[in-house]
Amino acid sequence: MKKILVNIILQFLFWLCIFALARAIFLVYYWTLLREEHTGFLHTMASFWYALKLDAATACYLLVFPFFLLVVQSIFSPSWLNVLHKVYTAIVLFIFTLITTAELGIYFEWKTKLHYKALMYFAHPSEIYNSTETSTFFLLLGILAFQFLLGLFLYLKVFFVPVIKIKRHYLFSFLFLIITPVLLFIGARGGIQPIPINQSESYYSQHNILNLAATNSAFNLYISFYENHKNFGKNPFLFYDMAEAEETVKKLYAVPVDTAVHVLKTSRPNIVLLIMESWSADLIRTLGGDTAITPAFHELEKNGILFTNIYASGTRSEQGMGCIFSGFPAHPISSITVQPDKYVHLPSLTRVLHNQGYTTSYYFGGQLIYGNIKSYIIWNGFDRVKEIYDFSDTLPRGKLGIHDQYTLAQQIRDLNSEKQPFFSALFTLSTHSPFDMPLAEKTDWGYSDNINDYLNSAHYTDHCLGDYFRQAAKEPWYDSTLFIIVADHSHYSQKNYSYFSPPYHKIPLLFYGNVIKDEYKGTTCNRVGSQADIVATLLPQLGLDTSVFHWSKNLLDPYTPQFAYVAFEEGIGWITPEGYFFYDSRMNHYYCKEIKAADESRIIKDGRSFLQVLFQEYMDH
Repeated sequence: MKKILVNIILQFLFWLCIFALARAIFLVYYWTLLREEHTGFLHTMASFWYALKLDAATACYLLVFPFFLLVVQSIFSPSWLNVLHKVYTAIVLFIFTLITTAELGIYFEWKTKLHYKALMYFAHPSEIYNSTETSTFFLLLGILAFQFLLGLFLYLKVFFVPVIKIKRHYLFSFLFLIITPVLLFIGARGGIQPIPINQSESYYSQHNILNLAATNSAFNLYISFYENHKNFGKNPFLFYDMAEAEETVKKLYAVPVDTAVHVLKTSRPNIVLLIMESWSADLIRTLGGDTAITPAFHELEKNGILFTNIYASGTRSEQGMGCIFSGFPAHPISSITVQPDKYVHLPSLTRVLHNQGYTTSYYFGGQLIYGNIKSYIIWNGFDRVKEIYDFSDTLPRGKLGIHDQYTLAQQIRDLNSEKQPFFSALFTLSTHSPFDMPLAEKTDWGYSDNINDYLNSAHYTDHCLGDYFRQAAKEPWYDSTLFIIVADHSHYSQKNYSYFSPPYHKIPLLFYGNVIKDEYKGTTCNRVGSQADIVATLLPQLGLDTSVFHWSKNLLDPYTPQFAYVAFEEGIGWITPEGYFFYDSRMNHYYCKEIKAADESRIIKDGRSFLQVLFQEYMDH
């Protein structure tokens, strides 16, 4: 029985060694690029440390089949089962070696790891050969052979323990069958934490090449395949001829006259972006919510510009991040922010501001691994990223992380020593289930427990906002700072709106601060839009070009067409002043459609063309 345990432990260690070997080869192969980026030796070597968790999770996945073989061998151990072990390992080793060698070839041009779209090129090996220098091709072929043969040699000579003629021990077999799957499951999900592991676990550097080196190639390719397998090479939302759909979308963004108003006193304000977790418009009195839930926010409206017709583009936090920072709307089936090979093609608000001399920072009291947000945020180029691990261990926290009041207070302390102008984003936490905020006295709002908990959490975070702005107002940088408050997505609420309706997806957006011209304080902007429009609304106030953010529109321009797009799993919500619809493409079904007959065909074509072109761009990235 000892051989059974030793076997599975050694196989686990074998895969860790193979993953480390592939990483070392990648770093050596691109050592010149690393020197050009001045990554530093110790910082480069740290990629091995940050890779461990994802490597271990991947190894646990690869041990599932050997586990079942070992269960059989604990009772019945013919020699051919040992051969099957070797054949399985050799096949998986070759596939992994092929993946990592292919990455050596594509990184210089694509700056990504191997992804699902690249797999299509393997159907035409002659094109691969013809597009690669002969010397490079044979060098990569040599690396492939070296890595595979060395790995196979190590497995056969060091890590493989044959299981032959062992005594049957049914109690051991039973315990092995029961306990080992639990350990493999925990290992595969990266531990017992609420959020399963993803690529973000390996991201640690401002040099993206090191983040990619630390990310397990097999795990990354699996995620890319999983996120895209439903639409391999084919847009599932082809409603019209593509040229016709593109022309329709082009007209949606056409602005006949640029008459955008300039609402700021300066063209280089500090910018603080507060992203409110799950804040529905139903929390805000002015937007149709109950009066007492968010009184602090209501007070802020008096010195700000409230956008009253803003809708969340998606329903998940990672979708909200891509929408806010890249101006890229959410889309069905998957999220672009969980796929590093795709989001590297997006524009970035952070990078634009950084190029203008802004220092940048991002705060979150929980784990940014959720939805692969961490890797996306690091790619955005923030100078400083703080999540739960970077705060003091003495700060009170709930199940998901540090309570909002402490995260907000930390941001203010840090900004006091920040070089100006600065751009600082903070993502709140306490309005995410299980809503375990430290509220001294909870209110019975007269609804179910779940709704009461949600409203109490929003009331708590609103109270934190009040304290935050009272403290910020005492700081020297306050008068030259524009605060932007927006939700990442909406949430079910006391209003009990249908998921397939505009009110369900409505969210708050507020521009606030003494940096706003006095005549615009306390005003509202009623134009229809989404979080994707923040970047094209903000940057013109700074005199900066927004052309790369072509999915974003300026809400402060009265000639900008009005529409909001909402994505769900297999369809689209489309909202305009003339009407709206929610349509499921898979079932060819309208959940709701409130449009005047004269406008129906045009509005439906606008919405469906938008989805078609957006999803095609997502696929093409």
